[in-house]
Amino acid sequence: MKPCLIAIVLAVGAFDAGAQTIFKSTMPDGKVVYGEKPAPGAQKVDKLEPPPATTGVTPVTPEEKARAANPGKKPAVAATAAREREAEEARVQLQKAEAARDAGKEPLADERVGRAGGGTRLTEEYFARQKTLDDAVDTARKRVEQTQRDR
Repeated sequence: MKPCLIAIVLAVGAFDAGAQTIFKSTMPDGKVVYGEKPAPGAQKVDKLEPPPATTGVTPVTPEEKARAANPGKKPAVAATAAREREAEEARVQLQKAEAARDAGKEPLADERVGRAGGGTRLTEEYFARQKTLDDAVDTARKRVEQTQRDR
């Protein structure tokens, strides 16, 4: 009986079962029966999916189509990683610009002039430097916002 069962299994396996599902039915007495349908009265039935074809023509996947259509473009994973690096770099630049602005609040030695009635006042150079520092922060913040929109 076993040689017959083995022959059936080999015949089914040799037949191109690329599109067929095979059922492994375990009977109450312990016998295993393979077939296109579950065996009636089986105690346990396992569905065996055929392995993917290793030879011959296989359909083109959507990813392969996209790569073929855009041969010069980077894969999506590399592009995403590049956008992440750019966003991180923009955040670092914003932190540096904010730190420079905060450190530049204190007037430099030549940015104060004396007044006739006593005391000092800030010069136009101080206010120009503050505007430059504020503009650098605004530019960095806009770059961070742009990289967040692009993700």
